[in-house]
Amino acid sequence: MTNSVVAPWIAAQTRSLLTQRGHAWLLAGPSGLGQSKLALTLVRAWLCEQPSEEGACGHCGSCHAIDVRTHADLCVLMPETTMLELGWPLSEKAQGEIDEKKRKASKEIRVDAMRDAVEFSQRTSARGRGKAVLVFPAERMNNVTANALLKTLEEPPGDARFVLASEAADQLLPTIRSRCLGHTMVWPAQEEALDWLQQCGVAAEPARVMLRAAGGRPEDALQFSHWEPGLQAWVTLPKAMARGDVSVLKDWSPAQAVNALHKICHDVLALRNGAAPRFFELADLPAGGSIASLTAWARSLAAATRTVEHPFNTGLMLEALVSQAQRALK
Repeated sequence: MTNSVVAPWIAAQTRSLLTQRGHAWLLAGPSGLGQSKLALTLVRAWLCEQPSEEGACGHCGSCHAIDVRTHADLCVLMPETTMLELGWPLSEKAQGEIDEKKRKASKEIRVDAMRDAVEFSQRTSARGRGKAVLVFPAERMNNVTANALLKTLEEPPGDARFVLASEAADQLLPTIRSRCLGHTMVWPAQEEALDWLQQCGVAAEPARVMLRAAGGRPEDALQFSHWEPGLQAWVTLPKAMARGDVSVLKDWSPAQAVNALHKICHDVLALRNGAAPRFFELADLPAGGSIASLTAWARSLAAATRTVEHPFNTGLMLEALVSQAQRALK
């Protein structure tokens, strides 16, 4: 959320949304399209002391307060793990419990944090530009947390606005979705995304490969460009899996491996059905694999996704994943 190079498709959506009125927005789309950045850009413009049609000025006291994570009229709701990763402060109580090792940082948006946000939205604005609540990723609210927000969305305080950003809006309660103005994230053109990645410091060839590896999603491609195993590991992965070479995954987490294997399975299945691959170049894909074996592999990978965060032995899990891949790609 902090990358300083504003993507042109984010800027265009900001201009469009700022012309529309509403107290609650739901920004929805798959990962990697910039929901969180668009949400924060909107919030900055709403709270800015000198906003324009383009958005926030970037240099007033309000913009600075957001930059240093101390704005009195902004409440950011994320899983505690995400808050800590991105440098957003937790409540004093939550930080104390984690520091004292009474509990681990939550991977969900906690109901206590949502209740604090609802109370925050009802207070008077400190800087006189209204108040804003940003929720990301909104699908990390469980039903209890979402219901704590629901009444406030139905009867919002006069000067408070909400923006929910989601990478899986179908997982949200229908009642939450129905009380927000919906916005579907725009997919950028390939050349536009490649130009932006290069502005962010990614060289041209890695940008092209990583954008393809990310399925055309530029934010995911930017994260992928910092991936430790590197460009060559991605390009050679499909044929290495067909050989059963587990050594290529030695620096991978199980979650990264399952995600990559899903993409190999997708592309080889696409080829078997006469379609073009999406994540890999045709020349990088193995020639084997029947539709039946690949379909069975896809089901196994779906099952693995549900348990990939469990504390299994990493080495044994990777060996099992590679063995499945090799059988499917024969």
